[in-house]
Amino acid sequence: MLRLDGKTAVITGAGSGIGKAIALLFARQGAFVNILDIDEKGAGETILEIETEGGNAAFYTCNVADQEAVRDAISHLREKTVIHILVNNAGVAHVGKADTTSDADFTRIFNINVKGVYNLLHEVIPLMVQPGGVILNMCSIAATVGIEDRFAYSMSKGAVLGMTLSTARDYLSAGIRCNSISPARVYTPFVEGFINKNYEGRETEIFEKLSKSQPIGRMGKPEEVASMALFLCSDEAGFITGCDYPVDGGFIKLNN
Repeated sequence: MLRLDGKTAVITGAGSGIGKAIALLFARQGAFVNILDIDEKGAGETILEIETEGGNAAFYTCNVADQEAVRDAISHLREKTVIHILVNNAGVAHVGKADTTSDADFTRIFNINVKGVYNLLHEVIPLMVQPGGVILNMCSIAATVGIEDRFAYSMSKGAVLGMTLSTARDYLSAGIRCNSISPARVYTPFVEGFINKNYEGRETEIFEKLSKSQPIGRMGKPEEVASMALFLCSDEAGFITGCDYPVDGGFIKLNN
């Protein structure tokens, strides 16, 4: 079960964190993984780890916010293979309220988190296996729950959720499924760096605070999100489309 043998996956932002965990797991399950990332060093390390484990992968340097760059990367894939799976994982976070978020920051978040997803959908869907193609968008609990100081980020993830539902509906007749995952706080290198940068001397305190904000009492692990991604992109999930799956340690339903 949950094998991806013979399938080709495109995963954005797989140079670290959740994207890396998804890429590694998909490769272990038999997929040929194509990584699109602006982080050449991180993506290279992911590729090396996949190949060391006996998997197959390729890397394309790509800024997902740049439609021309996305088009160029996908055009190279078009010459080699069809695409079975697209995982829109690339994204960035931002801290700020409506009145403290600059125009430049708002635009940057929109271009990467929203337009980046659109760019991949626009270029990949015409090349996707029909029927049987699968799209997975990385959303967030911020799409459905008010989170302090996350105005622009919440905007972007709300848009991702909307695009997920619209895409699922539009491509039913083509046999393409589209779902999303909404993690709560997941302990990644980004979170570690954020704590170290903004809370010098208080790292342990802030780590505990962030961990306990999930009712389950800890942050998630990238591998736990990757496991859900694998299921949703597998043939075993063939009856699932147009759904968002919280992987949140009880955050949405159990926080009072």
